[in-house]
Amino acid sequence: MTTIDNTSCCGPTAIPEPTDPVALRERVRESYAAAARKVNEGGGGCCGPATTDDLDFFGPEAYAAADRDSLPDAAVAASLGCGNPVAVADLAEGETVLDLGSGGGIDVLLSAKRVGPTGRAYGLDMTDDMLELARANASKAGATNVEFLRGEIEEVPLPDASVDVIISNCVINLSTDKPAVFAEMTRVLRPGGRIGLSDVVAADTLSPSDRAARGGHVGCIAGALSFEEYREQLAAAGFGQISITPTHEVTDGMHSAIVRAHKPS
Repeated sequence: MTTIDNTSCCGPTAIPEPTDPVALRERVRESYAAAARKVNEGGGGCCGPATTDDLDFFGPEAYAAADRDSLPDAAVAASLGCGNPVAVADLAEGETVLDLGSGGGIDVLLSAKRVGPTGRAYGLDMTDDMLELARANASKAGATNVEFLRGEIEEVPLPDASVDVIISNCVINLSTDKPAVFAEMTRVLRPGGRIGLSDVVAADTLSPSDRAARGGHVGCIAGALSFEEYREQLAAAGFGQISITPTHEVTDGMHSAIVRAHKPS
């Protein structure tokens, strides 16, 4: 077990972080459950930006003011991501969209507006506290075309070829089995389906130990793939038309990025 400074989306806290994948996944679950409880108690998300200088990188400021104003305050407060995947997913009326690691529901609710009453937006999260918060936010927003599912992104509880679009916001980097996540994306997407993700991605020059030195796994840093690793793993899962575009440098050599790809028709 090592001690690391989680300086990114979970704020600057030096805590011991487990190396066992199962224990690490539980640490992630505990961290985001605490974030949901804090929002429910009237505070901001515990994994929000450490300083106001970070606001462009993590949290609600990635969203347009009009979008934030259209949602329940708790959905906005619980936004812990590194971008705005809804803005890059090109959602259309009638589509079915899945948000991996949906948290308090901000991206699901925005997606539901874009796909309209003939479409559907699913949110998947492994944290009961976040699911409770998200369902309450959906009720407050009057959203009737959304459904929040309990599960893990490595084993999506949806049938094969059941969604048109997959989005995710700073969650893939938290997985301890990313090839399984990408394989599940391919499985649940319909032929010709697409992904639009926001995630933290490392410069190709940074080794895993370099990434860990810059921040913890729960802090969205140590578990990040490099640009080349991301492309290779998406291609291995069957995706094409892959593009990874950095938007902000989060810390030295670590970038918030937009990831797009398509499943072949």
